[in-house]
Amino acid sequence: MSDYNRRRFLQLTGATVSAATLGAGQVTAQNSDSRFFINLRDVDRSEIPDDVEIVHDLSQADVLVARGDQDRVDGTTVSDLTIDLSADGTGAVRSHDGPSTTGEGEGHNHDGPATNSEYQWDKREQDLANELTDKPGGGKSIHDIATGEGTRVAVVDSGVDDSHPDLAGVVNDDLSENVSEDDYDWRPNGAGNHGTHVAGIIAATNSNDGPAGGVLGTAPETELVSYRMFSGVEGKQGDGYAGWVKAAEAGCDAINYSVGFPAPYVYPDEYPELLQELRIAEQVAEYVRSKGTVIVNSAGNDGLDMTPRSTLSLPTEAEGVFGVSATGPIGYGWGGKHSDNEAKWLTGNRLEEPTTQPAFYTNYGSPVDISAAGGNADLEALDSGIEGAANDLVYSTVQGGYGWKAGTSMAAPQVSGAVALVRSLRPDASVEEVEKLIQDTASMPAGGESYHGAGHLDLEALVKAAR
Repeated sequence: MSDYNRRRFLQLTGATVSAATLGAGQVTAQNSDSRFFINLRDVDRSEIPDDVEIVHDLSQADVLVARGDQDRVDGTTVSDLTIDLSADGTGAVRSHDGPSTTGEGEGHNHDGPATNSEYQWDKREQDLANELTDKPGGGKSIHDIATGEGTRVAVVDSGVDDSHPDLAGVVNDDLSENVSEDDYDWRPNGAGNHGTHVAGIIAATNSNDGPAGGVLGTAPETELVSYRMFSGVEGKQGDGYAGWVKAAEAGCDAINYSVGFPAPYVYPDEYPELLQELRIAEQVAEYVRSKGTVIVNSAGNDGLDMTPRSTLSLPTEAEGVFGVSATGPIGYGWGGKHSDNEAKWLTGNRLEEPTTQPAFYTNYGSPVDISAAGGNADLEALDSGIEGAANDLVYSTVQGGYGWKAGTSMAAPQVSGAVALVRSLRPDASVEEVEKLIQDTASMPAGGESYHGAGHLDLEALVKAAR
């Protein structure tokens, strides 16, 4: 296993990472052609010219998403952003293909082909369910206490493939909606499998009866609502906010928003309009929270310290948005410290780095509310194709099968699923109470507040406190 030094990696390649990935790992962004936000707190709606088209009426939050001549609107307006997910990874820093839903588990050198669920270090380290290994250890698990029953989580993303056997019956077809401007439904439309991967982390049911089984989400009995904001590889921030409002009005307990503003749209000195973008995000968040919905957002993948005033990572830094940084192991079931028992892959000195290690790409600093499993990587081993090196990424559902991804995009849905667990135990808990429970029960690993906020997500402590 190659020497892994996170700080050295960021020092040497931070500029490259910053140019490539942020938020959900997006590649590029630009002002949306002729689309812009109108802030109704500064603009009299009656004064808006008739030839300005209202794309999304979010007046509940005093916001309109409009198209037309921005200069003709007298008052505060700011351009909408188009986010381009042109990389096939669609929001992940790293991706690796896995088996199909009908295929055997990938071979390894322990006790036969691994089942799909054995790759789920993110769920197994949380003692989510005894079914996650072919050698269950017994005892009470998280799912003996809560499974998310009676809750609803919105995935505002690239769409969810509900034909996957582990997502069949999970997505509410009636409430799900395409919030982009194309003519198709809420399922993926050319933007890859990012939303499907996120959905599996939250709510996969492990229902695949194939030879390698399936994967299990944090809250397999929650109901998902898919709001597709990406049309092909492009998604507009205003469509994302429309998804937020629709999710809140549909009674969703949480919104998973693994999307963010990409570099260089993080420097308010260079882009002063970001301060008006911040106002828009905060107004929408304020309305959403008033409806009882928690907004969970990926903190970003640029390795940026978000504490200084010289950076502004949106929407993570908006008041009312719950920001999640990413952690992950190095050496999960591969490298020089093998075990012939999958149940021991997470134990002792078999990991080069623990599952709570801050991921090499994660943003950090004061806007982080909590950390969660997003995946990590020994980049030299991964890029060299060393067998098993992808195991340190997060394993979940993709169209037609399973795959690994790493990013704060994968960390956010861990927390969205946790919101569903809390609300299934405390249906009347306020947004503030849910967030406080998650933070108060978090554990504090190495890296401290800068990387973990209030701490690392601890489902066992959380469900005990919520119960």
